[in-house]
Amino acid sequence: MHSSDKNSPGKNSPRNEPRPLIVPDLSQPHQEPAGRGPDRRNKDEGAPSGLERRRGPGRRLSDFVKAAEEGEMTQEQFLFLMAIEGFKKANNKVYPSWTDVLEVLRLLGYRKTLPSQIRLKSGDDWTEAQDAPADVRREAPGGRRGRKAA
Repeated sequence: MHSSDKNSPGKNSPRNEPRPLIVPDLSQPHQEPAGRGPDRRNKDEGAPSGLERRRGPGRRLSDFVKAAEEGEMTQEQFLFLMAIEGFKKANNKVYPSWTDVLEVLRLLGYRKTLPSQIRLKSGDDWTEAQDAPADVRREAPGGRRGRKAA
């Protein structure tokens, strides 16, 4: 017997045995296969929140989303992307946290001035004045923001 014959599958190897064909019983109601979770398609999610992006008959992407996915960003999207990239470089972070993202948004000038257009199960909606300060950076002693001069 050659050494190459030891590692090659033989005629009686389990790899060469035919696999049984599994045919589902369509006369019975659908049951979940073992090892998988429940079928989420049949779950009643309740009232939509306004955040859904699922596509289907009669549902299309908005021009805002479609343009970004095709690589044609609006001025707003590009400014946000550049601000996030600048934040990541300045703070040596590859993955900014959601708090970091909110900080960048507020430093760009975004404020919560209108009621939400989405419905969330938890969390209270609120608004603030258009000229509200960002309030995302701590003030240094003496009323100065940021680092002390060396």
